[in-house]
Amino acid sequence: MSLPPEFRPTNNDPSVGTPNFNRLAGPYRWMERLTFGPCLAWCRFAFLARAASCRHALVLGDGDGRFAARLLRANPHIHIDAVDASSSMLRALNENAGPHAARVRTHLADARQWHPAAGSPYDLVVTHFFLDCLTTDEIQSVATRLRSTLSPTALWIVSEFAIPPNWYGRLVARPLIALLYRGFGQLTGLTVRTLPDHPTALRSAGFTLIERRPRLAGLLVSELWAVKPFNLP
Repeated sequence: MSLPPEFRPTNNDPSVGTPNFNRLAGPYRWMERLTFGPCLAWCRFAFLARAASCRHALVLGDGDGRFAARLLRANPHIHIDAVDASSSMLRALNENAGPHAARVRTHLADARQWHPAAGSPYDLVVTHFFLDCLTTDEIQSVATRLRSTLSPTALWIVSEFAIPPNWYGRLVARPLIALLYRGFGQLTGLTVRTLPDHPTALRSAGFTLIERRPRLAGLLVSELWAVKPFNLP
């Protein structure tokens, strides 16, 4: 069965080497609630208010689109480009957007190769529990490519898992994250097995951290990044 036009590949087609999250689109929300309760949602929406003045957002790997839907309701002027390698996740995102779906353009693509079309610069990038599917080098590559498409005042909202540098990190966070990677690897074909160093990757690509909010003793973090002017070291 062919995909409807709004879900056809743009710029590139997810292929061999791209994890397949299609089978998780239906149970994704319930899997999340059973494992972490409301904590992942808290991370996603921690900086939602900071997007109130944004007009053109790029959302990478939003899963079933709960953040995109909430952003569309909170900001009636924003338009979203949503990129995901899973057609099922994009359909769920479009359904969750409901009456605001006309302000969403979906792109079935692997974000590691996706190139935005020419147009208005993005003033917001959003990656919720997506960067952990990439390596540090891949994050830096994606961030470097995107930087030239962003406005000088653009923000980047990040939610991620983290391993605190203490006994909790060694005895609880690290084994738990390893277990999550193993499970998602079996379900989706994801080959990444350790958390990337996304802060170093983003700094190297020209972004600066504005605010960081930890959750669950540092196992989860929500971060707000900004574009660093090109003339600054």
